[in-house]
This record gives sequence, C-alpha cells and structure tokens, in this order.
Amino acid sequence: MQVREIMTEEVQAGSVPGTVNSIYEILRKENLSGLPIVKKQTGELAGILTRSDLIKNPDEDQVAMIMTRNPITAAPDEDVNSVVLKMINNNIRRIPITEDNMLVGIVTSSDIINKALWKIDNNESVEKYMIRTVPTVWEKTPLPVAYSISHFFDFKSVISLTDESKASGILTETDFINESRVVEEQTVHNSSVSTEGDKWTWNSQSVMYILKNKLKFSDKIVKDVAGEKLISVTRKTSVKECANILKQNNIEQVPVLNMSDEPIGLVRASDLMRAMIQ
Repeated sequence: MQVREIMTEEVQAGSVPGTVNSIYEILRKENLSGLPIVKKQTGELAGILTRSDLIKNPDEDQVAMIMTRNPITAAPDEDVNSVVLKMINNNIRRIPITEDNMLVGIVTSSDIINKALWKIDNNESVEKYMIRTVPTVWEKTPLPVAYSISHFFDFKSVISLTDESKASGILTETDFINESRVVEEQTVHNSSVSTEGDKWTWNSQSVMYILKNKLKFSDKIVKDVAGEKLISVTRKTSVKECANILKQNNIEQVPVLNMSDEPIGLVRASDLMRAMIQ
C-alpha cells in the first residue's frame, strides 16, 4: 500500500512568518494536534508545529521560533510500512508528504490506524503494545493541577479516577489547549542600595518589571472536561478490535482497564502501529 492511498490531501497548514495565536485558532477550530508550516511566499515546507510545542513555549509569539525545522517527510509513492518505521524510529505522530519540497499531504498515526491497520486481521492482544505507566488524577482535581501532573511525567494525557479509584475519563493535550488561553503576567523585582552616612544620605532603589506569558486554565475540574462516557479496552482486546474502536470513535488513545474498572495501561495509535511491522 502506498502513502498516497491513505494520506490527507486537503492539509491545514500554518505559515512563516506568522504568530502562534493563529496556530492556536486553527488547532482549536479543526481539532488538530499539529500542523505543517510552509513558507508564506513560496509554499515550501518549512517545519512542523505541535500542541506540545505550544504548551511548552507559552512565552513565544513567533511560529518560526518554536516549530521543528527540517521535519521528517515522505513521498506519495512511498510504502506505508516505510512511513510507519519513520514514525516509530523518530517517535513522531505525523509526517508531511512532499514533492520537490512542496506540501502535498500529511499522514498521521490516526490515518494509519483508520485506513490501514484496522483492515489487517491481527488477533494479538493489546497487552503486548500498551503503555503500562500512565499518570492518573482524581476526577475532582483542578485543571491546572492535572496539567502540572501530565507535564511532570512528560505525558500527553492523564486518566481520571473516581473516589473508588475506578477510571472515569481521560484528559488529552487537546482538552488542555481548549480549556486554556495565553495571558500576560507582570512581576515586579525591587532592589535597593544604601550607604552609611548622615540623614542626608540618598538611598537608591531600582525596579524591574518583567512581562511573561503563561497558560491560564479555566476554573473547571477534570470531571467537567473529561466527559461522562469513557471508552476503554481490556488487556485481552485484540489489535484489530482496538484499531476499530479508535477508528469508530475518532480517538487516538484508549485506556486499558482490569475487571474492576481500574486503569492498568493505555493504548495509543502510535503504539498499535508497531503491530504492522512485527
């Protein structure tokens, strides 16, 4: 199967020069996790920008300063398995498709699951591919705290728990972006210098004002954002069935629960891709 058979041709893209705010708007409106960046004058591929880049760099306003330059690319006539290997080896979830450095499409891990893997009759259990160490939070945790936990573990999602430690929902980077905005915060630093002397001695004081952008989250708690219906699988769910669940629900990851509805892992589209080459 060639890349052109599964790639998305109508690509949402950002441009340089450009501002980060314009990228935020596209990601929110189109519910995307990342965008190719093209040169405004020529249309040539310049880089790629993801939600992680935005979240980690709230103080930067210019796209060119935080995008990944010279991204991994593929050609339309390339084999899908070759693209899967590139994604796995470089730990990425999307690859721009180019011809003569001009953007002609994009392939994401979801495209591979939705258009290729679900057709393969793979009855291996997802236990072989799932991530076992996943951050969890109480469902009544404030969003800023939940984000801090995901950021501390360098993980793109957190699973929410009830009072009984049962899984109740999942929060992703998309949720954090949708429930946040970039605000400007001012801090004041004072320093004073005095000298020994009589009452006529002057005391000097310097004041430094520092402006810095930061992510400001809504006042919601995790339960308000994670949703009421949790889609999940068990460790014995087959790769084929799990791929179908991701496809049917248009999601990129699904918690793995035990018989007591407690989380024991997570399966992401990028994890399932390994089943295609093994």
